[in-house]
Amino acid sequence: LISTNAKIVVSVTQNILKYTKNPIIIVVSNPLDVMTYACWKASGLSDKRVLGMAGVLDTARYRAFLAEELDVSPKDIQAMLMGGHGDTMVPLPRYTTVSGIPVTEMIKKDKLDAIIERTKFGGGELVNLMGTSAWYAPGAAAAQMAISILKDEKRIYPCCVRLNGQYKLKDIFVGAPVKLGRKGIQEIIKLRLKKDEQELLHKSAAAVKEVADALDAMKLI
Repeated sequence: LISTNAKIVVSVTQNILKYTKNPIIIVVSNPLDVMTYACWKASGLSDKRVLGMAGVLDTARYRAFLAEELDVSPKDIQAMLMGGHGDTMVPLPRYTTVSGIPVTEMIKKDKLDAIIERTKFGGGELVNLMGTSAWYAPGAAAAQMAISILKDEKRIYPCCVRLNGQYKLKDIFVGAPVKLGRKGIQEIIKLRLKKDEQELLHKSAAAVKEVADALDAMKLI
């Protein structure tokens, strides 16, 4: 999957650059974090103009599962997660609220932990139900990001971006909260993570780096 999709991503990136010199590219291909890295490396663009769609989709699933448990509208839930797209993602209950009320005050820890685990494997759950991977929800999530960029809305979304010292991580593409506007990634938001949250984020980043190193070893870019 890595080799096949990397070749496609590199080819598509090169074709994009034939028609525009300074695009903003949103990557959707899996493995998401590594394919975003591949696109950035192949493009030669600023790391503010290449980002991956993962956190918006994962957060939507997280919000949907929370809404189901609480019997409320997902529109009233604000949530944040970080890290790689997959089972090492790091949902952040401390930054999850229901109309401003901390979710930790509304759901018991054991149930919240179960929802977090379900979120991590949400993509696999859909594959088992549908017999194929999701396509509508990823498209809708990418559209949200594109609209914020095109309309300079400066929305804050969790996206796969290149970290350069933020969260004590350097030269790695993982999910983090960012402000999206007409220049692409206008700001990487710095959250005050607790020690256990920071450790989980670094564990997730290490998993991404392992795959990125494998891609580099293939010398496809």
